[in-house]
Amino acid sequence: HIDISMLEALAEWTTYPLYYAMDGAAPPARSGAAHATIYPYGPFPTGDGGQVMLGLQNEREWVNFCTTVLQQPALATDERFAGNARRVAARDALRSLIVDTFSHLTAPQVVKRLEAAQIANARVNTMAEVWAHPQLQARKRWREVGSPAGPLPALLPPGSWGDDPADGPRMDPVPALGEHTDAILTELGLNAAAIGRLRDAQAV
Repeated sequence: HIDISMLEALAEWTTYPLYYAMDGAAPPARSGAAHATIYPYGPFPTGDGGQVMLGLQNEREWVNFCTTVLQQPALATDERFAGNARRVAARDALRSLIVDTFSHLTAPQVVKRLEAAQIANARVNTMAEVWAHPQLQARKRWREVGSPAGPLPALLPPGSWGDDPADGPRMDPVPALGEHTDAILTELGLNAAAIGRLRDAQAV
């Protein structure tokens, strides 16, 4: 049995910026998918219209990023970007340099350079690419469920219960409006006459 609370999971995930706001202190400025206190960190556009997510964690990675990814080794010793604190302060200038370099590369090319530099990265998928993602297909995460409008594709909840779909979660048809009203009211102890009165009063 695994008990996972979404609130607890996300609260733990945000502890780094959370501590900035401890005891009423001002929180870090909102930064979207970027990191409030680490830079470079976040999504960057590529020349083919894609996006790549990356994050640097230390000075070794910064040197590798400048040398292998940006292919501008002189930036590794540029005083404007000496240490994470300065890179955060100069994020606009640094972002311009990164975006300019990536504008001449495709997303796969950027990922290849990041992999060579051993820097954490991921290609950012569009919604259409998630729909067609080969891993979701390979793991048979899609199911067809019925609905009043016809069959619909639906994703299984995360987690696996074995190869037999019968071992997984229920994926019942989407109910029509009011389809289960009588059954639910009956479970609550109302008889047919009481349900009829509710319908007459347009309460259900």
